[in-house]
Amino acid sequence: MAIIKQTNKKTGVIYVYDSHSYWDKEKKQHRSDRKLIGKIDPETGEIVPTRKKKETASAASKPSARIKALETQVARKDEELQTLRNKVDSLQKELKEKERILEKIRTIVDV
Repeated sequence: MAIIKQTNKKTGVIYVYDSHSYWDKEKKQHRSDRKLIGKIDPETGEIVPTRKKKETASAASKPSARIKALETQVARKDEELQTLRNKVDSLQKELKEKERILEKIRTIVDV
């Protein structure tokens, strides 16, 4: 393993990589893998670690305020829907009772 410094020509930033060499059996050639360690701070000359990709993925998986607000709104709508369903059920029962009474009145009138 070796540490490699590489300069970005456009920005002038020097990035530091950890390089690992290995033998590729299929191609029968030496190959190398690089992992980014960080970049060099121009003032102090120290290596400043860059953030990992996993950190950005975990940050994206956390619920945001917008998602929480939407979940609250859905919960309120569910409560409202349940209230309306209960009201429909009570009105249907009332309608059946009135239909039963109307049927009695019809039988009396028809006699």
